[in-house]
Amino acid sequence: MEKNELYPVFLKLHELNVLIVGGGNVGHEKLSFMLKSSPAARVIIVAEEFCHEVKVLAEKHGVPLLLRPYTTNVLHKKHLVIAATSDPEVNKQICEDARERNILVNVADTPELCDFYLGGVVTKGNVKIAISTNGKSPTMAKRLRQLFEEIIPDDINELVENLNRYRGTLKENFENKVEKLNHITRSFINKS
Repeated sequence: MEKNELYPVFLKLHELNVLIVGGGNVGHEKLSFMLKSSPAARVIIVAEEFCHEVKVLAEKHGVPLLLRPYTTNVLHKKHLVIAATSDPEVNKQICEDARERNILVNVADTPELCDFYLGGVVTKGNVKIAISTNGKSPTMAKRLRQLFEEIIPDDINELVENLNRYRGTLKENFENKVEKLNHITRSFINKS
């Protein structure tokens, strides 16, 4: 059986420089997903034209829109790039240019040109769960996200905050702290 060998990470997009190339429906989808998870993301969008939805979302979140064609100079000081144009050749060029500069890149709907995927995300307070199907089925990731949103209790954040306060009171060594916290969280899971 094929395995998903992706390494999940949570990025501080408010501390990184992100570029989205493409101002149409796909660019809107990528921007919307990003801002839902990271409302303070430092992102810029470059495109030759922008759909109404991108303009509205960008204005709401203070996202700069650069009305111009893609050129390599827009990659300057970027950490992450999402290619979301309607032109597969331009997307491929963005990928090549980004990789030459050691910039992580995602090319919409082209898994073989992606260094990372944008999976389903469930957020309840401080709890965030990312779901990946290894780029095989974004629809399944969406369905799993909906399932987790339903079954994770709305008050999970209160539990996390309480556990964090309790963790701060523990003065034992690391292994004993982990053992105590594992015991408490195990009992929570078994009660559900």
